[in-house]
Amino acid sequence: MTNTLYDALIGPHHDNTAPFLHLGDGTQITFAAFCARAAQIAHVLSDHGVGPRDRIVVQAPKSAEYLALYAAALQTGAVFLPLNTAYTLSEVQYFVDDADPALIVCAPDTAPDIASLADKRPMLTLDATATGTLSTAANAAPTGFNTVARGPDDLAGLLYTSGTTGRSKGAMMSHRNLLSNARALTDLWQITHADTLIHALPVFHTHGLFVAINTALLAGAQIRFMASFNTDAILHALPRSTLMMGVPTFYTRLLADPRLTHEATSNMRLFISGSAPLLAETHRAFTDRTGHRILERYGMTETNMITSNPYDGDRVPGTVGHALPGVAVRIRDAGRCTPTGDIGVIEVRGDNVFQGYWNQPEKTAEDMTEDGYFITGDLATMDATGRVTIVGRAKDLIISGGYNIYPKEVEDVLNALPSVLESAVIGVPDPDKGEAVVAVIVPTPDGQVTDADVQAHVSAHLAKFKHPRRYVTMDALPRNTMGKVQKTTLRSDLG
Repeated sequence: MTNTLYDALIGPHHDNTAPFLHLGDGTQITFAAFCARAAQIAHVLSDHGVGPRDRIVVQAPKSAEYLALYAAALQTGAVFLPLNTAYTLSEVQYFVDDADPALIVCAPDTAPDIASLADKRPMLTLDATATGTLSTAANAAPTGFNTVARGPDDLAGLLYTSGTTGRSKGAMMSHRNLLSNARALTDLWQITHADTLIHALPVFHTHGLFVAINTALLAGAQIRFMASFNTDAILHALPRSTLMMGVPTFYTRLLADPRLTHEATSNMRLFISGSAPLLAETHRAFTDRTGHRILERYGMTETNMITSNPYDGDRVPGTVGHALPGVAVRIRDAGRCTPTGDIGVIEVRGDNVFQGYWNQPEKTAEDMTEDGYFITGDLATMDATGRVTIVGRAKDLIISGGYNIYPKEVEDVLNALPSVLESAVIGVPDPDKGEAVVAVIVPTPDGQVTDADVQAHVSAHLAKFKHPRRYVTMDALPRNTMGKVQKTTLRSDLG
């Protein structure tokens, strides 16, 4: 009996005494110890009724124990559903109602609120210091667990994405989806057991979990595991590391520190950037300062990674490289492939493409072509060599600091204010975050709109990363003859 993803990522390390995780307090966790801890947590999950295909909702701080919980979910055949720790209670309510999890794991300080929406579902707690009811129960459990059989097409992860309209969607990721992508990236980026990865990304996101952690496990690489990005910690780790995965914000903040030099990065082999567009200026400035060319890649929740600049070869600033091995990419417009260099929508097919949206077969069908390609909604060009350059998004998605922000969600919150007649939310270029959120508000004829009132309202309903950086008041929104708001005009005027 086999378990596709567990057998590839975790199973080979049961007797591996090499260090796996280097924690901020100086503690090291070996691969073997990590496997044993995952088995202990698997017993806890099983004792709480978790079985194959059951969803486990996790909204907890980043920790080594969190990663062991992910491994335990795979070992029990469950489906791991990580949530951003910044999500508000009302946001979590939707995910719980939609996914119908068998178990909820949350931070101890949020447990009373989460319990109010759990609806009698079992709950466990987990914090950043490996304490809480999950850890306590695991301490008493055996260090071996009979791995549950799971095949390539069985679900391993459920990650919620969203659109500019409609409700959030759960992207169903199979064992094959995740393993095929991890193998392609490990080979392409030449990740081996000799590598040490700097990990400062969140683990509730496909970048920090399915890309960074899965490739490290597959290769047997070590990880310097940090709670979050900290310039001092990163600079301290560089001489003892070989690899870093980050969002563009990481690189702009490093460039702002004069300690980032050729000498400081001399032991590093590769810097990778994704989750948001990397400005060509940042790419060139980093090369000038360190001698390293950042490798930019492109992916999305529904597909994992799609393209990458090459390890050997030109890493062209402003482009996201070529399709990964085993992944087919085409650019289409009006149902036809575009001529070389023309703009169209990226479509992708391969083992990396998700199994569809949870409980939304109609939306799944809408986003797939008859010949099996997923329609990404991202606009791009492709040159004669197959190199892809993203030029925009068909939808109005904003990516700020690596986080996806959907304008309609913010607009709905703003429009709920009695003094707001209507609003439009856009992203404008930002040297630190990639994009910053700007909200344009049209007050009611007798409405009095103050930034303080709006900010208080937004804070009560949305995670902090979704908050507008700036509020602009207008008498009316620009519209075309069909009444559609012209966000292009707003971006031009306010960017």
